[in-house]
Amino acid sequence: MNYNLPNLLTLLRLALIPVFVLVFYLPFGWAHVAVTAIFGIAALTDWLDGYLARRWEETSAFGAFLDPVADKLMVATALVLLIERVPVTGMPGVLMAIPAAVIIGREITISALREWMAEIGERARVAVSVIGKIKTTAQMIALLLLLYREPIAGFPTAIVGMICLYIAAILTLWSMILYLRAAWPLLVKSDMDT
Repeated sequence: MNYNLPNLLTLLRLALIPVFVLVFYLPFGWAHVAVTAIFGIAALTDWLDGYLARRWEETSAFGAFLDPVADKLMVATALVLLIERVPVTGMPGVLMAIPAAVIIGREITISALREWMAEIGERARVAVSVIGKIKTTAQMIALLLLLYREPIAGFPTAIVGMICLYIAAILTLWSMILYLRAAWPLLVKSDMDT
């Protein structure tokens, strides 16, 4: 394994997951600030490791594998934790469960699709798109606001976070449809060949 800075940042993101969960459950008034900061650091390392790997030409197979795994694990963990908390805030749990299920389900579907496409040498057809990047941005903003949850100078972080999460879920579905549409001819052809 190549222990360059981009890969170390990805490993840091993985190491932050159990810390994130532990801090989420701390019974202190400052825990929501700390958990938001931890998630923010993870989101920043997500951007930074990719930027540095491309800039310094330090891309690696290990990094290409681990980076999306670390991202998806952190996001899925945050969504699951937030589903548990939402009923406590007075909002129905279903409000969080629907976009969380869409986002997690899409990630599983697209990961499987990318794996299959890589097996047949067509991975480039399902490369990350601009819609996927916008979706990720909306998702990170949503999760940061929902984790913080307290209003800031009258700004309703939880409500705006929930709106951003639904925007991210809609973009998630849209990007999944684009990926599936790009792969569909190969899926159909593969079925006809067997």
